[in-house]
Amino acid sequence: MRTKTGEINEALPAGRRTKLVAYFCMEYGLASSFRIYCGGLGILAGDLLKSARDLGLPMVGIGLLWRQGYYRQMLDERGIPFPAYPTYRYDFLKDTGVKVKVVIRGRQVACRVWLVDRFGNAPRYLLDTDLPENEPADRWITGQLYGWFEEERVAQEMVLGIGGVRALRALGIDPDVYHFNEGHAVFAGLELIREYMQGLGLSFADAWRRTRERIVFTTHTPVKEGNEEHGHDLLRYMGADLGLTYGQMLRLGGDPFNMTVAGLRLARMANAVSRLHARTAGSMWAEVTGAAPIIAITNGVHLGTWQDERVARAARAKDPDELWRAHQLCKGELIEFIAGRTGVRLQENVLLIGFARRAASYKRGGLIFRRPEIIEPLLSSGRLQLVLAGKGHPLDDAGTDIVAGFTAVARRHPTSVVFLPDYDMEIGRLLTRGCDVWLNNPRRPMEACGTSGMKAAVNGVLNLSVLDGWWPEACEHGVNGWQFGDGYEGPDQDERDLEALYRVLCEEVIPCYYERPERWRTMMANSIASTAAAFSADRTLREYYELMYEVRDYIGG
Repeated sequence: MRTKTGEINEALPAGRRTKLVAYFCMEYGLASSFRIYCGGLGILAGDLLKSARDLGLPMVGIGLLWRQGYYRQMLDERGIPFPAYPTYRYDFLKDTGVKVKVVIRGRQVACRVWLVDRFGNAPRYLLDTDLPENEPADRWITGQLYGWFEEERVAQEMVLGIGGVRALRALGIDPDVYHFNEGHAVFAGLELIREYMQGLGLSFADAWRRTRERIVFTTHTPVKEGNEEHGHDLLRYMGADLGLTYGQMLRLGGDPFNMTVAGLRLARMANAVSRLHARTAGSMWAEVTGAAPIIAITNGVHLGTWQDERVARAARAKDPDELWRAHQLCKGELIEFIAGRTGVRLQENVLLIGFARRAASYKRGGLIFRRPEIIEPLLSSGRLQLVLAGKGHPLDDAGTDIVAGFTAVARRHPTSVVFLPDYDMEIGRLLTRGCDVWLNNPRRPMEACGTSGMKAAVNGVLNLSVLDGWWPEACEHGVNGWQFGDGYEGPDQDERDLEALYRVLCEEVIPCYYERPERWRTMMANSIASTAAAFSADRTLREYYELMYEVRDYIGG
């Protein structure tokens, strides 16, 4: 009987047989209407699956079918955000006919396996517990992405990891490489260990060694406190330990059980998502014995999804005037969208800065507003406009306060500052094409990468950013964008960065926009030329195959 593995490799052109990769991720951003993603982690996963399809590389995605997705961000009459959770049904999902079972809290939980392949992506299989044969509580395991509390998070990760491996087996797919995008998929490694121990009679040490040969791991979160941990009593109650002893689990993930530590110990190779992040992650996890080496593979974006075709054509033609016209069309479309959503009509001939991020404190969303005596005259004089967007976790009060601060500023400046609620892929695409400048000011070195700036750059939207994440690799100050600050990481970083931000904005960015239009257009062209290939998802995937999957002779570029 021909297996799915055989079908996937046979679909490749002659000479492109290579390792089959199963990519595990909690979320995937493939299209705005398919709401099973939250932010950058999922957008990266979706972009990589699209590039795998474009390059003809054998990769399948494993994820969960979230019936309510992340959440819809609503605003009350005071501008305070609150969550809404509609339930979604998707008629384009293909039922594979496969069901697998995972024992969770002592109960057999059935998981249907769906196939998604309609967004120009490599095959992606999604597990779904919303089945009539499951207990009501178990049907909601795949309800809300990152929803509820710790016990449900473990249940979700058991479905992703344990259920994901079993789904691959039932589909007849035998991956050469298991790629875990963050620690959410760690239980897949435990399932592989269980298979080796029970199926082949191997010792725990030998099963672990065999498992490590097949796993690679991507770490994102550059703050130790942000890396997920669970108590061993909870894992045992949930059944997530798969019968391993406390001592064996301790050797994998420590006590409490740290999902990133376990990922690093289960993998033979790991990567950070930018060069700076590789240094940060290497320092963070230096004391983890038995951890995989962490190399730098900087994230990239799928150009077919994020780069406007009119901008791309003008860039290829090397025509700065045509590039400007294409940009102004994108800006006009953004302005129309903003007017339709908010009733506010911004001006096409006024500098427009965009800031759209997950509403986390370290991203310093309100930094530019901290000195009203400087920023407010710019906003009231018609020299500057800002469009803001962002979501925090619904249980994160700090994120709620950040968004409330955005809406308060927009109310004070109703003609020059706009907040767009419910930040999603559609809003992200419009902003990174239609703004003039993309502002990025995280507290270094806490931004692992920051792919929204890449999306802006490939559209000729000029980055104005601190030297964090990917920007130190790309920035040529005054040539393809601007940096502010020198990468300082001391205790008064906020004040030093704020002073540098105002200086660069007022002395370089604003004068260039209004007084040196030819230079601005040249900088736009330079931005595209320096980033479109170097920071594409195609390049990222090629580096995965060469450096992580150890495929040296594939035909992929």
